[in-house]
Amino acid sequence: MSGGLLASVRVLDLGGASSDGVGRLFADLGADVLKIELGDGTAARRALPAIAGESIAFAINNANKRSAVLDPDSADGRRRLVALAGTADIVVDSGNTGTAAAFGTSAAALAEQFGHLVTLSITDFGATGPYSSRQATDAVLYAMSTALSRTGPTTGRPVLPPEGVASGTAAVQAAWSALAAFYRRLRDGRGDYIDFSRFEGVLQSLDPPFGSEGQAAVGLKSAGELWRGRPRNQHIYPIFACKDGHVRICLLSARQWRGMRGWLGEPEQFADPKFDTIAARYAASRELNAAIAELFASQTMDTLVAGGQARGVPVAAVLTAAETLTSEHFRAVGALTDLAISDGVRVTVPVGPVVVDGRHAGVARPAPTAGADDPDWAAGPFTVEARDDDVRRPFDGLRILDLGVIVAGGELGRLFADLGAEVIKVESAAYPDGLRQTAPGMTMSRSWALTHRNEQSLGLDLRHPEGAELFRRLVAESDAVFANFKPGTLESLGFSYEQLRAINPRIVLAESSAYGATGPWSDRMGYGPLVRAATGVTWLWTSQDAEPDSFYDATTVFPDHVAARLTAVAALAALIRREHSGTGAHVHIPQAEAAVNQLATAYVAEAARAAGVPVTEDHAIHGVYPCEGDDEWCVISVRSQADRAVLSTVIGRDLPDERATFIAAVSEWTHAQDKADVAEILQAAGIPAAPMNRAVDIPTDPQVAFRRLYVEMAHPLFDAPMLSETGPAPYTGIPTAELRPAPMPGEQTRQICQEVLGLSAEDTDRLIADGVLFTRQGSP
Repeated sequence: MSGGLLASVRVLDLGGASSDGVGRLFADLGADVLKIELGDGTAARRALPAIAGESIAFAINNANKRSAVLDPDSADGRRRLVALAGTADIVVDSGNTGTAAAFGTSAAALAEQFGHLVTLSITDFGATGPYSSRQATDAVLYAMSTALSRTGPTTGRPVLPPEGVASGTAAVQAAWSALAAFYRRLRDGRGDYIDFSRFEGVLQSLDPPFGSEGQAAVGLKSAGELWRGRPRNQHIYPIFACKDGHVRICLLSARQWRGMRGWLGEPEQFADPKFDTIAARYAASRELNAAIAELFASQTMDTLVAGGQARGVPVAAVLTAAETLTSEHFRAVGALTDLAISDGVRVTVPVGPVVVDGRHAGVARPAPTAGADDPDWAAGPFTVEARDDDVRRPFDGLRILDLGVIVAGGELGRLFADLGAEVIKVESAAYPDGLRQTAPGMTMSRSWALTHRNEQSLGLDLRHPEGAELFRRLVAESDAVFANFKPGTLESLGFSYEQLRAINPRIVLAESSAYGATGPWSDRMGYGPLVRAATGVTWLWTSQDAEPDSFYDATTVFPDHVAARLTAVAALAALIRREHSGTGAHVHIPQAEAAVNQLATAYVAEAARAAGVPVTEDHAIHGVYPCEGDDEWCVISVRSQADRAVLSTVIGRDLPDERATFIAAVSEWTHAQDKADVAEILQAAGIPAAPMNRAVDIPTDPQVAFRRLYVEMAHPLFDAPMLSETGPAPYTGIPTAELRPAPMPGEQTRQICQEVLGLSAEDTDRLIADGVLFTRQGSP
C-alpha cells in the first residue's frame, strides 16, 4: 500500500480557520482530504498576515488538500454534499461557522444519518454549556486555560504566549480524538460524533493545570500545593546575554551541575554538595546566575553551545524565527521546503513534524485554489472487515510496551491506556523516570499518578542479557513500542526498528526526541526549554508591551504535551495502515519540528520579512488588561475596525490607533471592572474577551463544570482525590476512561511474568534475585 499511512482514508473538510489544521495533519499522513468551499472560497483564504494577497495561515493549513466548490442553494449541491459525507470516513466541521450549516445539516446530523461515519465538530467552547455562543482567539484560550497566568514577569502585566500555539495544540488534540474513533470504526463498524471544544483541547494539551509536569516543577512543588499560577520560577532555566545574542542553560542533574561548576573554575562559593540539588541551586540563583552571566558575556553563542556540549552542560542559543528557518540542522534533515504561496512567490515553510520510516510526511502540494478539484474522492474506500462486535474502547486488546519517560514519553502511553490499550510501562531500577521524583515525605508524585493511570509497571533491566531476551519475547506478543530516548539509545540496547521488526513484522515503533534521529543537532542534550530556545519559540514568547530582550517561556512545558499527541496520532496512523498492509512502521516526532510547525505562520511571516518579501500585516490587537482586585487580568481581542468601533461604544470613548495608547485607554475602563464582567459584556457585544484563570479557578469555571471535563481520581497513596480528565473529547459512543491507579515501580512484574511471558513463580524469583527483574518494594 502506497501514499502514506492514511492512504485511502477519506476526510471531508467542511471547516474553517479553526479546524483547517486538523485536515492538514490527516493530509500529511496520506488521507484524501477534500475541502468543500462556497463561491470564491472560505473566509480563511483572506486571513492576515498575507503575502502577495494570499493568507499565510491558509496556505500552510491547507497544503496537501483538494478543494471543490458546491452550491448550498441548489438541490444538486445539497445532494452531492450528503453523498460525499455518506462515502467519507471522517467529516471535520466547525459548527455554525462551518460549511455543513450552509447546506442545512451538521456534524451531529450526518453522524446520525450514516452510522459508520466519524464526525468531528470543532467549536471554540463546544456545542453545549453557558459559553457555547462565545468566541475565542488564541489570546482568549491562553487566558482561560491558565497558560497566560504562568507566563510573563513575576509581577505586573502577564505576557501572552505566541499566537498560533493554542490553535495548533487544539488541532492536534482534535485529530487524535477523531482518529481514535475511526480506529474503533475499523474494529466494530460504528462511527461516532465528537463535540470538540478548542478550549478543552488547550486545557488538556498545552500546559495542563491538572496533569503531567516537567521534572523540575515536580521537584519544587510541595505535597498538596495548588499553584496559583504566576511565574515564580523564571530563573530555573535562565537566559544570559552573550557577545552576539543570548543563550539558555538547563541544569537538572548533579552531573550537569558539576560540569557547570568546573566551567566556572570550581568557585568555593558553590562547593557545598547541597548544590547537587535543584532546590539548592534555585535558592542561590541570584548569586549563581550572576557568576554565569559574567562568564558568558564575552563569548559567542556558538562557542557557548560547543562549550556546553564538551562539558555535559545543556546550553542552547536563543535563535530568532528567521534564524531557525535558515539553520543548518533544519535544512540538513529535510524539515523545510519551498512552497508556492501565489503565482511567482515561493516561501520557506516547515514540512511537517512527522517522520515515517526515515522520511518526512508533510508538505507535498500547495493549498489548492477554490474549486480546483471535482467533488469526488480520488481513491477507493478504506475497507476493512469489522472483526469485534463487543469493542467498548478503540484500543481494547492492543498491547503496548512503553519505554517513554518524563512528559512527552510518559503521556503517550497514557493516551492509549485511557482508550483501552494494555500499556506495560517498562521501568529501570538504575535509571528511574524523572516523574518518579517526589517532594520529601511523598511516595509518588502527583504528576506520575496523573500521567500513568491505567498502566502496569514491569521492572526489567534491558541491559542484562536475560532482560533483553524477556523484552524480545514481549515484543513478539505486542503491537507497539513507545520510546523517547536520546537517538541511538534503542540501537545500543539491541532494539533498533530493524531488530524489532525482525522479531515482529507487525510492530509499530513510535519515538520522539528533541531534535530528531539525524542531523547536526541530533546528539544535543534536549530539554523543552532548550528546544524552545533553539527553535525561535523563546524569541517569540515575549510581547510588544514587555521590556526589550526579555523572554517569558521558562515555566511552560510546551512542546512536550503536543509532541506526545503528535506521536500518538502518527503511531495510530501506522496501526491503521497495518490493518491493510499487515506490517508495522517506524514513526518519529522531533520535538523541535513539532514546536516550529505549531507556529508556522509566525515563522513564515518573519522569514519573509527578513528576506525583504512584503507582508500584509494583521493589525489585530490582542491585549492584556488590569481588572478589579489584586493581580487580576483579562484579555480582549480587537480583530478589526468593526471590533474597535463596538469596543469604543461599550466603554464610551474614542480609541487611539497607536497600540500603547490604545492599551492604556482600554485599561482605564477595565481596571475598575471585574474580569468576568468584562468578558461577559464584551462577548455579548461580539468581541472575544476572557478572564485570566489560574489553576484554582478551573474546577468551578461554569463551562468546565457544565461539560464535566474533570472527575475526581482516587489513588491509595494520596489522601485526597485528584482532578483528572477522562478522555480526549466527549464521544457519543466511546465511554470515558477507567481510572485505575498509576503503579509503583515493578508493581505488576510478577503478574506480567506469569500471564504474558508464561514464567513460573520459581523462574520469576530467580530473575528477581539475579537483578534481571524487580518488583515493588515490600511486595512478595
